[in-house]
Amino acid sequence: MRHTDVLIVGAGPTGLTLGIDLARRGVDALVVERGATLAPGSRGKGLQPRTLEIYEDLGVLDAVLTVGGPYPVGMIWRDGKQTGEHEMFDPAEDGEEGSRFTAPWMVPQWRNQEILRARLAELGGRIAFGYELTGIEQDGEGVTAHFASGEPVRARYAVAADGGRSAVRRALGIGMTGETVDPDPLLVADVRITGLERTWWHVFPPAGEGAGFLALCPLAGTEDFQLVAQFPDGTDPAPLLSLAGVRAVIAERTHLDPGDVTEVGWSSNFRPRAALADRFREGRVFLAGDAAHVHSPAGGQGLNTSVQDAYNLGWKLGAVLSARSPESLLDTYEEERRPNAAAMLGLSTAIHRGEARRGPRTRQLGLTYRESSLSEETRPAPGEIRAGDRMPDLTVDGTRLFDRLRGPDWTVLTLSDGVFLVRPDGHVGWAGETETGMADYRARVGC
Repeated sequence: MRHTDVLIVGAGPTGLTLGIDLARRGVDALVVERGATLAPGSRGKGLQPRTLEIYEDLGVLDAVLTVGGPYPVGMIWRDGKQTGEHEMFDPAEDGEEGSRFTAPWMVPQWRNQEILRARLAELGGRIAFGYELTGIEQDGEGVTAHFASGEPVRARYAVAADGGRSAVRRALGIGMTGETVDPDPLLVADVRITGLERTWWHVFPPAGEGAGFLALCPLAGTEDFQLVAQFPDGTDPAPLLSLAGVRAVIAERTHLDPGDVTEVGWSSNFRPRAALADRFREGRVFLAGDAAHVHSPAGGQGLNTSVQDAYNLGWKLGAVLSARSPESLLDTYEEERRPNAAAMLGLSTAIHRGEARRGPRTRQLGLTYRESSLSEETRPAPGEIRAGDRMPDLTVDGTRLFDRLRGPDWTVLTLSDGVFLVRPDGHVGWAGETETGMADYRARVGC
């Protein structure tokens, strides 16, 4: 039997992010993946500004900026003619939300995962492929996971990061409450196309009643386009996942010829759904990412909310495993993350249905834990930054605060509007007019 402190089931962005955060804290963690390799496909291709800030702290930002690019403006086509432009995102001004990042950055998910995997290896982290979970059991001391092949793994804690059909969640008997966001199924594929300008995100509205839209987005840093095609309710797009099927769909709905589509690298189909796990913790097992919440892709929130889960949980596991903090600290993971995941699910659904736009909330810079039991605001008249808020990326006396905050530790900052004890995930834990009372907080939390 293999032994580790933390078993992470799933090597997608959630599991890899958590693995990196634990590795830099010196925690012995093992990431297992049922597949023989990392999952293919562009999938969640947009990294929101808050995720870019997290990636900077984890040491992968430069690589992500090198291989990615900004989102192009949408170009609307009708009858083979360009009829107008469409801004996909409401713009933000520089420094508007206390961040150096003002818009999402496009990186195909497969490439994002490669970057995270390389960073994990650099830190000494481990991934074991071909581990398909068949059962999980736990007691007061730890968790034992069983697999279709290979030896069992014994861990002090386990994290389900194995996607929307999570085997861990099912084994624990944790339900998901949700709804179908749209009955119309979608086909998604990574395709090579000749003769189509890569300056635009090409959008082809439905040609008539009962028809579906089609969009072709050039994937930054690659030669591919991501195809998204909508089909009427009752249609099964599965037979169209082949090269011949994709060619037929594109030729039918655009001005392109079938031969213009030269390759299909990856394809999938699904119905947009929103669902939230009934709880994010069962004893020593935690749910994170799509195992805990499933989003419509319209708002670009699923992957980013998942990264936030990992970033929230990593420092707490590290603190408890090192015996610096009480085990009760882990209760705050669900307390903080489940309400935020629920809010992001509502936003994603509203964007999908045309009831909201991609604006400040989708950038996730305003995410706060003000209502958390970890947030202690002692000032009678708090300023703009309060306990629970993300500390903005300010420059004070020529020093960038994020340079002070970077790394796996707590940080004390004294600014014009108070004294702040900033958590390892960049959120303010304690705030006061002076340091009076901070020691009591630190003793309670273990920092």
